[in-house]
Amino acid sequence: MSSPIDFFVRVYNFIVSDIWKIAENELTRTRRFFYHLIKIIIYSINGYINDKLSVRASALTYSILFAVVPVIAIIIAIGRGFGMETLIEDALKNTFIAQANLVPVVMDFVKKYLESIQGGVFLGVGIVILLWAVVSFFMQVEDTFNSIWQVKKSRSILRQFTTYFSIILILPVFIVLSSGFSIFVNSTISQIPGFQILNPLLKVGANLVPYLINWLIFTFMYLFIPNTQVRFINALIAGIIAGTAFQLFQILYITGQINLSRYNAVYGGFAAIPLLILWIRISCLIVLLGAELTYASQNIRNYETELDTQNISIRNKKFISLYITYLVIKQFELQKPPLSSEQIASDFKLPIRLVNQILNDLVGISVLIEVFNDKNNSKSYQPAMDINQLTVGLFFDKFESHGTGMTLLLNNEQLKNFWEKTFAVLDAGSKEFSNKILIKDL
Repeated sequence: MSSPIDFFVRVYNFIVSDIWKIAENELTRTRRFFYHLIKIIIYSINGYINDKLSVRASALTYSILFAVVPVIAIIIAIGRGFGMETLIEDALKNTFIAQANLVPVVMDFVKKYLESIQGGVFLGVGIVILLWAVVSFFMQVEDTFNSIWQVKKSRSILRQFTTYFSIILILPVFIVLSSGFSIFVNSTISQIPGFQILNPLLKVGANLVPYLINWLIFTFMYLFIPNTQVRFINALIAGIIAGTAFQLFQILYITGQINLSRYNAVYGGFAAIPLLILWIRISCLIVLLGAELTYASQNIRNYETELDTQNISIRNKKFISLYITYLVIKQFELQKPPLSSEQIASDFKLPIRLVNQILNDLVGISVLIEVFNDKNNSKSYQPAMDINQLTVGLFFDKFESHGTGMTLLLNNEQLKNFWEKTFAVLDAGSKEFSNKILIKDL
């Protein structure tokens, strides 16, 4: 009879190693689904640790505390222009019902903020500061999502401005429509014939409205915020899971506040502040976990080889970098559509994180360039120079000499002499041969 320790050891070995070695075509459909789900959860947990989501959630919390007044101010200002100011204020109060004590205080800050930027020379300066506070907040959110998706390059300034400005304009309308939709559903239910008979079922449907709204919002975030192509089905699944978790957290938070009378007795009116920070931080963590889940579900097939490349050697990384460059060059030479990081990872069974890292390095040393497709928000890669001039030697020279370090030789005579006697001689010998070979001819 095996001991509990042996059981936990077997479970651990199954999760860490065995599950990744099982061929999916040998499993039944039900077991394949559960194994796939377990892999996604493991991948997400691994991403949570590697991407330091706890730290990023804290950073976003700090940003939100500074941006909450400007963001709400610009939403109300836009709503005021459409005659929807009162509707938006009521919708915000209903949305942030978990912070019922702080909503009036924040709204008072917002009104004073709007009054301070209306009039005189300060009008233009105030609007610029207001817009910059909102845009910088959106930029930080995008950078956080891009880091999860291993995207190093953000949108262009023009695309950032148009995207964020569109969100700012649409957000007040969406808030009013979502609030109005809830009111419409609740008022329509009471007018349906046989309302008393269907009352329990219809009430359940009405209670699902906040969940549906959260699912839409979270799916939208996971689909459009990262500066890369995200599949709708992956964003939808993560949106449903994170949106549900967010709504359940709101219910739990409101319920918990009722039982915090002792906490309020100690801190008095200040009790709302640490509770607000806690609420924002956990909410940010839920959002980021959903983003990690989206990334994991879309790239799970590439994770099986990723475990073996976390501590990849310099030699192997150089070889894979040369191989990826060769793939991109041959695709260009044959006049085929340029490859994306997802295509390289899936078609040639390479870990997506390693592929993204190497592609970013190759762009940084001007061996490859990014080609952005505005239609589907996807990126692909092409050679950055004439493929009839790009030799293996030139590639290695760019790859190995990227960055700084020559000041070490200039400031250290002994190191400089050692370089000239040993490494420089060996390096010259290898370049003499490799400079004669074009990468496209490999």
